Amino acid sequence: MQRRTLLTGLAAAGATTLAPWAHAQNYPDQIIKWVVPYPAGGGTDVIARTLAEAMRPSLGQSIVIDNRPGASTNIGAELVAKSKPDGYTLMSADNAVLAFNEFLFSKLPFNPEKDFSYIGAIGRFPMALVVNPAFPAKDFKEFLAYAKANPGKLNYASPGNGSPHHLAMEMFKNRTGTFITHIPYRGAAPAMADVMGGQVPCMFLDLASGLPIMQSGKVRVLAIGSAQRSKLLPNVPTLAEVGVPNTEVFAFQGVLGPAGMPAPIVTRLNAELNKSFSNPAVQKRFDDFGMEPLPGTPAQFQALARAEAKRWGPIIKAQGIRLD
Repeated sequence: MQRRTLLTGLAAAGATTLAPWAHAQNYPDQIIKWVVPYPAGGGTDVIARTLAEAMRPSLGQSIVIDNRPGASTNIGAELVAKSKPDGYTLMSADNAVLAFNEFLFSKLPFNPEKDFSYIGAIGRFPMALVVNPAFPAKDFKEFLAYAKANPGKLNYASPGNGSPHHLAMEMFKNRTGTFITHIPYRGAAPAMADVMGGQVPCMFLDLASGLPIMQSGKVRVLAIGSAQRSKLLPNVPTLAEVGVPNTEVFAFQGVLGPAGMPAPIVTRLNAELNKSFSNPAVQKRFDDFGMEPLPGTPAQFQALARAEAKRWGPIIKAQGIRLD
């Protein structure tokens, strides 16, 4: 009797151990949900839809985009963190989810380091400092001199509190010792409209949202927050070139799932994501957005996210920024 009980227990344990692997062999056998923690039509949404369509043929299943905006991405992130880790719920994650919110909020409904399976990075796009063409500063040197001569009198726009654009300017202020007042908007479009219209003189703007108006001259681009000059804006100097070192500012995106996803499923999704970067439609979308693809492993994506959290945490604390 004891031997039979032991064998039965071992068989049950073996079945439990093998179940995720058996599931992984058949993956995917149903529609995959991809959560985007922003409204439909924005840059993150467009990138997700483009990648989902590119990955669909190889996966053999549709990927449906589920927009869950709100609470600075916390609503969508919490939903995914608490989902079943079977590979059928994924999400687009960016600076907010992975590097900012743990410092902006006193309490989060998820732990960015422990509550997710990291699948792979998507890409990054730099932020550029832009001004209205009528603004008296014609280049970065004149802008910095104006800001220092007029502390508190210069305003800047952003798509909202806690956005990469907001924090890019806060890092800039921290590095340059300037006092520029934040005017938050509800989204990039109205912020850009007021900078173009002259209601607010300046902002940090990502290439994904602002490249067309940068190239058209509707705003003047003073400097870009990347390590090297952008091939899309070859005449624009980097912040390091104009005398502001250690101020690389960019937005990044990647794909997450709930913690505990079977390793074979994570590996499969990572491979499909990396393969999608060679799809012509994806390449065109990335080029249109000025986005640099970041193919790599799940571990490399997680390392990027944690490095960015360590880089931005001190800035957020030093500038006293809170969202609750």
